[in-house]
Amino acid sequence: MSEPIEEPELPAAEPVPPSRWRMQLVWLVPIVAILIGGWLAVKAVMERGEEITISFKTGEGLEAGKTKIKFKDVDIGVVDTVSLSPDHKRVIAKAEVVRDVANLMVENTRFWVVRPRISGGTVSGLGTLLSGSFIDVDAGNAAKARREFVGLEEPPVIASDVPGREFTLKGVGLGSLDVGSPIYFRRLRVGQVASYQLDPDGRGVTLKVFVNAPYDQFVRTDARFWHASGVDMSFGADGLRVETQSIVSIIIGGIAFESPPESRVDTGAAAGTQFTLYPTRDDAMKQHDRIVDRYVVVFNDSVRGLAVGAPIDFRGVVMGEVKAIYTRFDPATNRFSIPVEIEIYPERFTSRYQDGQAGGRVTDDPRRMANYLIEHGFRFQLRSGNPLTGQLYLAFDYFPDAPKASIDWSKTPPELPATPRALQSLQDSVSRLMTKLNNIPFEAIGKDARDTLRTTNSMLAQLDKEVVPKARDTLGSAQSALDSANAALQPDSSLQQSTEDAMRELTRTAASLRTLSDYLAQHPEALVRGKPEQKP
Repeated sequence: MSEPIEEPELPAAEPVPPSRWRMQLVWLVPIVAILIGGWLAVKAVMERGEEITISFKTGEGLEAGKTKIKFKDVDIGVVDTVSLSPDHKRVIAKAEVVRDVANLMVENTRFWVVRPRISGGTVSGLGTLLSGSFIDVDAGNAAKARREFVGLEEPPVIASDVPGREFTLKGVGLGSLDVGSPIYFRRLRVGQVASYQLDPDGRGVTLKVFVNAPYDQFVRTDARFWHASGVDMSFGADGLRVETQSIVSIIIGGIAFESPPESRVDTGAAAGTQFTLYPTRDDAMKQHDRIVDRYVVVFNDSVRGLAVGAPIDFRGVVMGEVKAIYTRFDPATNRFSIPVEIEIYPERFTSRYQDGQAGGRVTDDPRRMANYLIEHGFRFQLRSGNPLTGQLYLAFDYFPDAPKASIDWSKTPPELPATPRALQSLQDSVSRLMTKLNNIPFEAIGKDARDTLRTTNSMLAQLDKEVVPKARDTLGSAQSALDSANAALQPDSSLQQSTEDAMRELTRTAASLRTLSDYLAQHPEALVRGKPEQKP
């Protein structure tokens, strides 16, 4: 009988309690979803751009979610919202720019809306007619960051990264200039007008101009700027002269600059240097004298044709100009006079640039020199500068017949004597002659002449009655005497024959006397002894 098979003993099962921390597979999916969502959120926050606020005067061209912000034609952001400011005076555009360009949002960064514009002879923004308006950016270079900006209403003429220098011009008027008007140097366009504004006192305008590199090096410290708008015409010894910069400057205006021809300055002007803006090139290139003496010349005759700015001529050399013209009434004499205020430039009498040195006065005692000139007959006189227009100028010259005069140094400015012009002197002479003629008693003279004529007529009538018949008889007798004399002088008359015989006798007598005279000249002793007898 077979033995029974022994089965192995199995270990006893021991119960194990379930763990509280064991993760169920069912929770794996939501956990992964949460992690992905968190990562996306963090990524979105990290990639979120910088928010900026730009205020504009109007909302033209701005549209939320569509208007882009561009820098060098690259999209760097978009406008999120467009709303009005709390005071309803401006439009607030909130935008988001990419984080990579956040460092461009600094103090002097500028924003403006690009739309079609025509300014300063240039047309810009035509591409926005199809693509729509956008906000352009001019990146600044400041160190301080900024997130709120005030947008420009007009695009800046000069970008921040354009090399060159900006200068300030002071002028009397703007003329035909505008933002973007060209700046010329030797008829080359080298810059443009950046901005302009009226001075606080209202007496002029201030312009900011930008000259591009490398032309900015030619703006010397003695540079002269002038309006290049229109056409400058002048008549000279060589005929008509016409000057202009370009056709563009004639239409939209412009500014030109240049250093004086005799300039020896090589130093470039620093950025921001202020210059004067002159109306014309001739005004800009005038000598700018350091020494100016102010006087007054008093005229008693008319100054019609004399204008402020008229030159003062000394034998062909301009030595000054007229600054003001007034009228003055003298209660003591009850007469009007015309004081003309002038400026004299003593440097014009010396070599201004002799040996590279600036000129000065002729003498160290200008009063003594002025007194000497006036005492020796130098005077101011009005003369015609242009017979066609009637313009006058002041001439300072020597007049030997001028009455004695002196300078009144007690007045400010001192008064210098003048002499009437030649035409005025002629008029004065004619006036004096007419005064003398008016003093002649022509009426009494006429009455006397009528009485004399009446007496003469009476005498002529008496002569016709008494004297004329006697005169007629006398003339008849004279005619008879003349007829008798004429008959006596006929060739066949007895008087004529007797006269011829007498003349022949006189001729023979004269011949005998001549023979006697010759003989006595040879034999003077004959007067005592007589003529000797001739021997046989």
